[in-house]
Amino acid sequence: MPIPADITHAAHEFHYNNKFTANFVKDLAPEEWLQRPEGSANHIAWIVGHVLWARTAVLTRLGTQWSAPWLGLFARGVRVDDTAAYPSPDALMAAWHEVATQLDTALENASDELVDQPAPQPGPPSANGKLSGTIGFLAWHETYHVGQISYVRGLLGKKSLMG
Repeated sequence: MPIPADITHAAHEFHYNNKFTANFVKDLAPEEWLQRPEGSANHIAWIVGHVLWARTAVLTRLGTQWSAPWLGLFARGVRVDDTAAYPSPDALMAAWHEVATQLDTALENASDELVDQPAPQPGPPSANGKLSGTIGFLAWHETYHVGQISYVRGLLGKKSLMG
């Protein structure tokens, strides 16, 4: 089934973010995932985990479930905890690839009727009051955080990968 027109742009954003995120982290050492620039910024492990947490919100709204025991460490409003046992970079990226596959499938199988339903409340914002607007917002939210990964990568002294 083709992706509904109302979420095509969001699906493209998620697709690009899959590639960008994997590329941004592929040359990081495990300890770099936990470095906090300026001592207070979110580290890359937290940002990737948070994006995974947000992707589960999209999956849930599209009728698919995914979870991990550590997902709550990255929920909205949860701050980086320097004493927390964050998942390893390998665990985060294995989850990333698994969730990416599920998200692609869920977006491809979404119907116009589903994405035209009213946006679940309470929940993330929706520009049009529909689930499609919520999905669009969550794609934008993700792109914002993928940009943060790129920025933190630069603060770690890594070469820019975006031009």
